[in-house]
Amino acid sequence: MIESLKSDRAKFLCIGLQNEFILEARSKASVVDIAKLCARSERTIRTWQNEKFLMSYESVEKISKTYYIKFPKVTRVSKSEQTRTAGRIGGRRTIEKYGKVPVEESFRKRKRQQWWEEEGKYQKNSITSPRSVSLPKQNILLAEFCGIVLGDGGITNYQVTITLNLKDDAEYAMFVISLCEKLFGFSPGIYIRKEDNTQTILLSRVEVVRFLTKHIGLIKGNKVKHQISIPDWIMSKKSYQVACLRGLVDTDGSIFTHRYIVNEKQYAYKKLSFASASEPLKSDVYKILKVLGMKPRLAGKFDVRLDSKADMSTYFNLVSSSNPKHLKRYKK
Repeated sequence: MIESLKSDRAKFLCIGLQNEFILEARSKASVVDIAKLCARSERTIRTWQNEKFLMSYESVEKISKTYYIKFPKVTRVSKSEQTRTAGRIGGRRTIEKYGKVPVEESFRKRKRQQWWEEEGKYQKNSITSPRSVSLPKQNILLAEFCGIVLGDGGITNYQVTITLNLKDDAEYAMFVISLCEKLFGFSPGIYIRKEDNTQTILLSRVEVVRFLTKHIGLIKGNKVKHQISIPDWIMSKKSYQVACLRGLVDTDGSIFTHRYIVNEKQYAYKKLSFASASEPLKSDVYKILKVLGMKPRLAGKFDVRLDSKADMSTYFNLVSSSNPKHLKRYKK
């Protein structure tokens, strides 16, 4: 039976060549674009780059043709052949560890547990060892990241999450992902819920959670219940205040047009609104806007607003926005 192209795998001549091939493709396109081209997930593209799995032969052809990369020297391996090879390797390792291939599942579990108690839990490996991360010093990028988390983020015991609109914030999500990579040295996970029109950026590192909560001043759990505020180290320096404010407004803020009619003449002005159910956070935003020379107004129970043309101009000159959605609405 002839295997379909989609099932075939491409085996590069030596270790490192598959990594180089993906890196060359990434120099010409984003991981998102490469994933779409190959009809694979972004995680798959990264595992191919790390050479954890062989690439599909069809994907090698597509990448080579689309991005004008010289077709590499590879051996085409059918999926069935790859499966047989993996089975043989797995069988040999099982025999090396247990002396024979266990016949009963209960026997396998007992031996596995025995090995774990006597040896396994004392060995360093990729599963039991914490994955490496970079922990940044207090700086402007970290201050903006804190603003993003205080706005549309959340922290649990094991993860930091940032949830954005799937369509409206698509460009901004790429900025947030890049910011996470610069700060912590690894690519976050992406979880998309099309039914809710959301995408969640996931930083699944206990060390990052511990760093943000113990050293940076962010809080785990319900932000409204805890009545969160901006960390003191950010409030102590103007440049940090500006960066954090940018992150907050880019996530929990909005730019809208206020229209009204006077003497049969229509007027329209751009205004800014930041909304939060946390009184301390709302108060911090109000203070920063005042320090920057603007005249914010408290509107209703949750909103802080900028109403005048002068204040809107000052905001976008001093603070600006990393969210293309806000920039487009302001300039429109």
